[in-house]
Amino acid sequence: MTPTVVVVGGGYGGITVARALDDVADVTLVEPKETFVHNVAALRAAVDPSWAEKIFIPYDGLLSRGRVVRDRAARVTPGHVELASGATLAADYLVLATGSTSPVPSRLDVPELDAARERLRDVRDALDRSSGVLLLGAGPIGLEFAGEIAAAWPTTPVTVVDRGPALVGGRFPDEFRADLGRQLDALGVRVLLGTTLTAPPDPAPGTVRPFTVTTSAGEIIAADLWFPCYGTGVESGYLDDSLAAARQPDGRLAVTGELRVAGHERVFAIGDLTNTPELKMARSAVQQAEVAAANVRALISGDTLRGYTPLPDGIVLPLGPSGGVTYDAEAGFLGAEMTARIKATFHIERFQETLGVPATV
Repeated sequence: MTPTVVVVGGGYGGITVARALDDVADVTLVEPKETFVHNVAALRAAVDPSWAEKIFIPYDGLLSRGRVVRDRAARVTPGHVELASGATLAADYLVLATGSTSPVPSRLDVPELDAARERLRDVRDALDRSSGVLLLGAGPIGLEFAGEIAAAWPTTPVTVVDRGPALVGGRFPDEFRADLGRQLDALGVRVLLGTTLTAPPDPAPGTVRPFTVTTSAGEIIAADLWFPCYGTGVESGYLDDSLAAARQPDGRLAVTGELRVAGHERVFAIGDLTNTPELKMARSAVQQAEVAAANVRALISGDTLRGYTPLPDGIVLPLGPSGGVTYDAEAGFLGAEMTARIKATFHIERFQETLGVPATV
C-alpha cells in the first residue's frame, strides 16, 4: 500500500518536500493560500507593478500524483491533520512547514489572490502619496524595503529605527556592514541604531497621515507613513499536546539531527518552524526540505537517514534594482553590482520549475 504523506504549509520548504516525495508516496499539501507567494520578491513587488503578478505562482503543476488541499490545519496529531473545514487527513508521515509571520508587505496576510494583489496596490499607492516614511527594524526586511523605496521614490525621505547596535543580525564581516551603510547613505536613507520609540506612531501601519514620534534618545521624527519591518513569530498553535511538547520558548520546534520533531519518529519539521541555528531564509528552508524528503524516503524504504548540517550565515540583500550587498562563506563579500545581478530575477525561475510553471523571467 502506498504510504501517505501530509505536508502542512505550502511555502518554500513545503513545495520542495511535497514535489520530492510525489513519486513514492500519496502526498497531500495543505495550504490556505490560493497560490504560492514568492515572498523573496515581495518587497520589489510592493514598489514595482511589473513584479506584482510574477510573485503569485499557481500550485496546479506542483504534483503529478498527489494533491493540494486549500485549507488550514486546525489541529495536527502525529497521525492525523484536522482541517478548518472539518475534514481529517490520515498521515503515515507528517512534514510541518508552516513557516513564520511578518508584517505586510514582506508577507501578505490574506489567502485570496485578489486580496493579496490589493494589499500590494495599497502599499504602492501609499508610498506614492507619502512625503516621508518611517521603517521600524534594521534587519534584512527593513533595509531591503528602505532600499526599494529610496530607489523608486528618491525624493521621499526614509528613516529606519532599530534598538540593536548594528545593521543586520548575523555573523558578517565588517566590510559587509560598512558597504551596506555607505550604500544606504548614498540612497539618502537615514538609519538610527541603538534607540527605540517612546510610543508607536498613532496612524495604523500603511496609512498615510502625518505624525511625529520621539526616540528614546530624544530625537523627534516627522513622517506620514510607517511600516513595522520585523518578524512576528512562527505558526505552531495547531499542534496537539504531544507535538507541542517540542515547542521552545520562541515557539519554534526542537528537532533532531534528521529534522524529526523531538520525540516523534515520523513527524518532521522544516524551515522557520525549527530551532536549527542558521538564519531563517528561503535557502535554508529548501535545504531542510531536501533532507526531510530524503529521510521520509529512507523510512519508507528502510534505508539510513541523513543528518542536516546548518548552513553558515549568508545573505543576498538588495537595495533597489542596482544596489545591495552579499555575503557567502565561500564567495566572501560581494558589492552592489554582483548583488544586483544575483537578485535580478529573485531566483523565481527555480520555484516556477518546482511548481511546474513555465519560466517568465
